[in-house]
Parts: sequence; C-alpha cells; structure tokens
Amino acid sequence: MQFDYKYFGQSNVSSDAKQTQMNFAPDTLRSPTYFVADLAQNILFREAMGALHDVVVADLRFQPKNREEYFQWLEQEESNYLAQSAIGKNENQLQLDAVGKELFALRKQQNNLLTPYYKAQNAYFKYLYKNDYNAWFVLDPVITVHPDQVFFECFSQDESSYGKLSCNLDVFKNITDFECGTTNIDYSAELYNEFQKIRDYKDTQFKIDPTGFDVQTQHEEKYNEQKIDLPDSWVRGFLQVSSAMTLPMVSFELHPMDIHNFLFVLKRQKEDQGPRSIRFELTLGQPIKAVFEPWNHEVICKRSIYKGADPREIRIWGRRRLMILERLIPIAKKFTVNLLGTGLPSFFIADLGDLSFTLGLSGWTANDWSKMSNFDLMAPRAEVDSQTISLVYNEMKKVWFSNANALGRTLQLEKSVITSALSLLAQSGKVIFDLANNVYRLRELSQEPLPLDQLRFENEREKNASRYVQHKLVKIKNKKTNQESIEISGTIMDSGNTFETLIELDLDQRLIKANCHCHFYNVNKLSKGPCEHMIALRLFEGSIK
Repeated sequence: MQFDYKYFGQSNVSSDAKQTQMNFAPDTLRSPTYFVADLAQNILFREAMGALHDVVVADLRFQPKNREEYFQWLEQEESNYLAQSAIGKNENQLQLDAVGKELFALRKQQNNLLTPYYKAQNAYFKYLYKNDYNAWFVLDPVITVHPDQVFFECFSQDESSYGKLSCNLDVFKNITDFECGTTNIDYSAELYNEFQKIRDYKDTQFKIDPTGFDVQTQHEEKYNEQKIDLPDSWVRGFLQVSSAMTLPMVSFELHPMDIHNFLFVLKRQKEDQGPRSIRFELTLGQPIKAVFEPWNHEVICKRSIYKGADPREIRIWGRRRLMILERLIPIAKKFTVNLLGTGLPSFFIADLGDLSFTLGLSGWTANDWSKMSNFDLMAPRAEVDSQTISLVYNEMKKVWFSNANALGRTLQLEKSVITSALSLLAQSGKVIFDLANNVYRLRELSQEPLPLDQLRFENEREKNASRYVQHKLVKIKNKKTNQESIEISGTIMDSGNTFETLIELDLDQRLIKANCHCHFYNVNKLSKGPCEHMIALRLFEGSIK
C-alpha cells in the first residue's frame, strides 16, 4: 500500500548555548496542521520523546547469528579434510603432504587477497546501517494537534509495540500559530540525537512548521517528496490498536517502583523455557501480585491495591518489551495498567503530570498487532447505517474529542448506536480512543480513505474464520488444561458441513498441535499455517474469555 508524503524541507533541531529550536516538517499534502510554541517542561518532554524513540526502534524478533565467516573457513578446510580421510598408503603420504602444503599456501594467499574485500564489505554495511538508518522507520510518526493537547503515535519495527505520547497545552508556553489536525512529520535518527541536547536552562521552541502550507506554489525545490510502499500489516496493526483500545478492560494502578521491580527481575534472570509470562493475581482490597513464570518469582506490589469488583488472574506475554518504560520510572507519578485478558493485548499508561505515555503491547512479541488480532470482532456492535456514521463523524470534526454520552445528548441518539459508530470509525482509522482521558479523539491515519477490505485480513483463511465467528457457526465442545498445554476442541459449520477441529496451545499460547478434517489441513498439515477452522476456533475461544 503506497503512501505519498511531501515535506517542506526536513525536520531539524538547532542548538546553541542559550536556546534550542525544534522544527518539524509536516506533510503538506494533508490538511494544514501546525503548532508553534515554547516548551515549558523541557526535561519531561525530552525523556518522554526518548521513550517514544525506543518504541520506534524496538525489534525483538529472532535474529539469527551471522555465520558467514565460519562457512567461508569451512569451505577452505573441506579439501584438507577430504585429503586426510583418503590417506590409505604410506607411499602416498609425502605426495599428499606436499599437495596439502601447497594448497594451504594457496588458501592463505586467497585469504590475504580477499580479507580487505570482506572488511570493506562489512564496513559498507555498517555505513548503510548508520547513514541510511531512516529506512528503519517504515512510516514517519503521526502527530495530531487538538484544542487541549498534542500527541505523537508510532509503531515498533517488529509491529508488536505501539507508543503514544500526549502533551497537554500546559507543557508549552507562548503558543502562537495553532491549527488542529493530523499529519505525518519528517523524522530521523539524527533528530532523536538532537533531542538529547534539550536542557532546562535553555529556551526551547517547539514548531510544527506552518511555512510549507503557505508557500506551496513557490520554492518547489525545497519540498521533499517521498513515496513509501508500506506493508499492509503495518497499517492493519494501527487499525487493530484503535479497535483494541475501545474494548472493556481490567484496569489497576501501579507505583513506579513496582514497574522498577518488574524490570529488576527481568534483568537478573534469563528464561530458557516457557511459560515466559507475567501472571497478575488480582484480589479486591489486596496488594496486586505479579508472578514471573517459569520461576514463579512473586512480586507483591504493597503500594498498589486492587480496587476491581471481581478477583481475576490474567497472564501476559512478551514481558521484555516493558523495558521501554525504564526511562520513564524516575519522572512518572503512577502507571495505569489495562488488560484485555490472558494472551490478549495490554496497555501501560505512564502518568507524567501534564504528559502521558501509552505503551500498547500485542498478546506476545512474535504475534504482532496485525496477526490473529481481529479485535473488531470483539468490539460493540449494533446496526448502524452509513448516514448515522457520517453524522457522528461530522460532529467529531466539530468538537475534536468527546465521549459517547456527550455525543448521544448532542445528536439525540442511543449510547449503543454512538458506541458502535465510534468503533467502526476507529476500525477505519478516523478516530482513536484516549485511554488516559476516557474520550474518543478525531485522528485520521491517512489523507486518503484506507482500503479496509484489503487491510482487515492477512489472508483468505482469516477472512473466512471471522465470518464463522460473526455468524455464530463455532461451538466449543471441550477445553482441557494441564501442566504443559491447553487443548481446545470444537465444531465449525462450513457450507452445510460440520468440521471437528482441535487445537493445542503451549503455556506461551503458541500453537503446538492441531487437527481438522478439512481439505486444506489434509493436504498441507501445518506447513502453510493453520486452516480457517483452527483460526476460527481460536478467535472464538479468545472472544469469550
């Protein structure tokens, strides 16, 4: 999916002994969005932007070792091994030794000739990594200006972590130019390095440059046009985050030292087997307990009391991504944790006073936001016609942010209709739910309408699986849990046929065994992934947790 950007120049930060100027270049192809002010809380902003950068560059996918040099050595030694193994008679020993020495000399000469090449090649790749590092940023961060705050959004490289930094207007002073809207900003690694030079004793100007919108018919040579072909999974992940944040969650607060203790446990120990999860044990009126598996190491959060209605036990995976929050611990007042359920996404919100930082994590690291994450299936649903959706959308464009009750009173519609309309708008990338303030906010992910039919599913099997769940064609017959796995069996009605399906998950919620009577499974087994009936069974089981 191609996105077109047109920046007036490039974002830059200039600094001297007295002041720092941050100048962000917005996308001039979108509706004019700009903001010019001075920073009033320099250090908080610097540290929060640092945490946002940690989200952008995060990549916890498996990285295989580079064994190129070993294979080159092995290839050189192979002939020696063969020659040595072929020695059978004493009279050939001298001849073989002579040939071996000659071959060794040739190999050494070859190595001396090629070593500068390999060193230059390695240096070149390192140069590309450092100097073309911006290629790692698949999509420039999204920035939105609202009447009460400015917020940034971004995704990690492995697409499993979402970051959102919200800045109330009290973070700024001397606000001059101001126009609400959403735009992409030109962002680079060099820009992040300049952020680290922000100091309290320097005046710092924050500027989403309005100049580019004023001179679009002049100075065309100054415009930086980019065409980026984004993978559908990236955009799909953003939409699934928006959908997930609209769902009901279990919420509780943690003291910053509790997060510090979590990270302390993770730094001191390295797991070599599953489950690699944190098990939250929540009991009304009792301190929150976090159990780190597989060591069963308990961290009792005595400063944090659970105030929910019912006792709960929820597991989350991909816990090492919480290291992103480490930089915020010294400046945070509290952390609010929102959990969708076991094996489902979680959101950690750092309260930084006039700033808030939201870290959204997918169910586990290997399962990014775009895979097996159809949270739109779990969102509130009611029959909403396109006219009602348009009515709600136009009202949001007037007020910029609101909640379902206020919109219902203004439009004289039932809350369930408003909620369903907002959920559909969130799924299409037009609004986002602000967990920190419990309101919906207008945020258009793209200046052009997104191809939702193309983005909603990764393949045809996911599309069919969601149809089975929507039409209530999935039934769970049995669910067995033992010390090593969870086994779920059920039936799926497909075109008048009933398919008996079984899936088995390990303690890290990974599919380890499955069986189905359908043609796809009989031909491919699991070599091409699970069949649509297995996906439907897992989706349905997750939706009723």
